[in-house]
Amino acid sequence: MEPRKGLGRGLSALLADAGPAEEAPRRAPQAETGIPIDRIRANPNQPRRDFDDRELDELAASIREKGVIQPLILRPHPVEPETWEIVAGERRWRAAQRAGIHALPAVVRSLDDTEVLELAIIENIQRADLNPLEEALGYRQLMDRFGHTQERLAEALGKSRSHIANLLRLLTLPDPVLDLVRAGSLTAGHARALVTSPAPEALARQVVEKGLSVRQTEQLARAAITAPSTDSARPVQGPAPAKDADTRALEEDLTAALRLKVTIDHRPGGKSGELRIRYGNLEELDGLCQLLSR
Repeated sequence: MEPRKGLGRGLSALLADAGPAEEAPRRAPQAETGIPIDRIRANPNQPRRDFDDRELDELAASIREKGVIQPLILRPHPVEPETWEIVAGERRWRAAQRAGIHALPAVVRSLDDTEVLELAIIENIQRADLNPLEEALGYRQLMDRFGHTQERLAEALGKSRSHIANLLRLLTLPDPVLDLVRAGSLTAGHARALVTSPAPEALARQVVEKGLSVRQTEQLARAAITAPSTDSARPVQGPAPAKDADTRALEEDLTAALRLKVTIDHRPGGKSGELRIRYGNLEELDGLCQLLSR
């Protein structure tokens, strides 16, 4: 099956600018209307699993005062008659239940399971409170599941390509480093500086323990890359020359594309060099071999 190259109807539905939907097998409202809250069901495949109780209480208080301003996006439930499944807006639905609201404004669309998943991922990416790793995982899902490119995502979601590429590079870091980012101990800027480091876990610990800035982290990572080898069997060499911007950009693009750490050593003034791809386990090696065999 050819991968889809453009965003599906999910994004259009999320932005409420989709064209008229096809008739559903049973009668379903197509325009904004009030839907009884007890006939709305959550999407079991919703990518977002965690909902902060404090934030839900704050949203519930706002709903009691001003109502639900942005309508939910629903589709006719695939199994239960005369009920609807949430496509976008589960957080509002949960808060409305706490607020004691009996009906919610909603737009009902006829969407298949694939489009529902795509739209749910996109909605999560649009959240303001998303941490960098959650956002990166959303982009990766859209690329892996739907064949979207970084350029197309940037255009459709109003992000720069560099923003998307930089976040995707974070996914190549070891899990202990990613855990520090999730916990807020490291910022996305700190993590990006560690992507090309040969020992990101050790450097990450130093950054946290010493409270280093992003600029200091970048300097630490560069020093680790250019440090001479301690292997006595190898000749002692001076520090490697600093890489030019094009080489660094190419390293970062390949790292994001392969989801494996890529290092390029190009001999200054020459036409040859060396490209290294680092894998962390046998599954990553197997995936790389499959990719190279295509």
